[in-house]
Amino acid sequence: MRKNHLGSVGALAFILIVGALGNFLSPYDTGLLTQMLIYGVFAMSLDVLHGYTGMPSLGHAAYFGLGAYVSAICSLKLGWPFGMAAPAGIVAAAVAAALFHLLALRTSKSYYLMITLAFSQVLWSVAVSWTELTGGDNGLPGVRRPNLGSWFPWTFASTHNYFYFVLAIFVVSALALYVFVKSPFGYALRGIRENEMRMRALGYNVWAYKYVASIVSASFAAVAGEMYMYLNSFVSPSSLSVTVSAQVLMMILVGAAGTLFGPVLGAGVFVILQYVLSTYTDRWLFVIGLIYVGIALYAPQGALVFIRDKFFAPKRGSAS
Repeated sequence: MRKNHLGSVGALAFILIVGALGNFLSPYDTGLLTQMLIYGVFAMSLDVLHGYTGMPSLGHAAYFGLGAYVSAICSLKLGWPFGMAAPAGIVAAAVAAALFHLLALRTSKSYYLMITLAFSQVLWSVAVSWTELTGGDNGLPGVRRPNLGSWFPWTFASTHNYFYFVLAIFVVSALALYVFVKSPFGYALRGIRENEMRMRALGYNVWAYKYVASIVSASFAAVAGEMYMYLNSFVSPSSLSVTVSAQVLMMILVGAAGTLFGPVLGAGVFVILQYVLSTYTDRWLFVIGLIYVGIALYAPQGALVFIRDKFFAPKRGSAS
């Protein structure tokens, strides 16, 4: 109970602090804060699959980029408003995950890791080669930020206003995923992660649980991809690259897999390190890689678990 209480208080404090910072930061810094929230949703979506279900993926950027591309194509090519284009991207990612996992769930562990990588690379290849639809290497620029209609006087064209829009989506996504992983369904996913054979012996349809988890995970990854696309008013094949998939996987491992809030911390660490290191060296990815190696060696369960055990865990011999 005490840990749950601390986690709830910490999450509330995080949201309040982030919301307050939006009023005082420059547009550039507010953009960085917006990126943290977007990557936070992306990392939480993968955590449902990796941290709670035990299915690590190297192709999660497939849904991140697919949601962004479909939404951008619907907006630019078909002239759809935000209220139609955004749901279309999420539905496309969910359908892609549903179809892909009919095959992917026949594999497990390292084989699943590789087949997700292959799926992401296929979509990346389509985005690069189908120039007429996707713009090829040039991508699709000029996507306007969300417009909720003339009846809503608040525009999201400015960086600060868009930040609060993303913050609202982040809060809704975090609450939805929290309810999901704390439900009986979420606890069943933990059981599958710990001992899949025993869950089968208890009568659980393991395949169905994994299948639903993969669709939920893909849907929220698409939400993050669309928010990132609207932030930059641009989408390119790099959104589908293996680099993006590897980065979000490292965010989870840095924060703490299976904690939901840990990946958000990992996302924040990544964005800050990228910003700070890139101002000093072009080889910032190499430095980040070294930092990740250090975390893997000295905090293998993630930074959030390390901080909790180091500063908040009761000392031995202390009164309970």
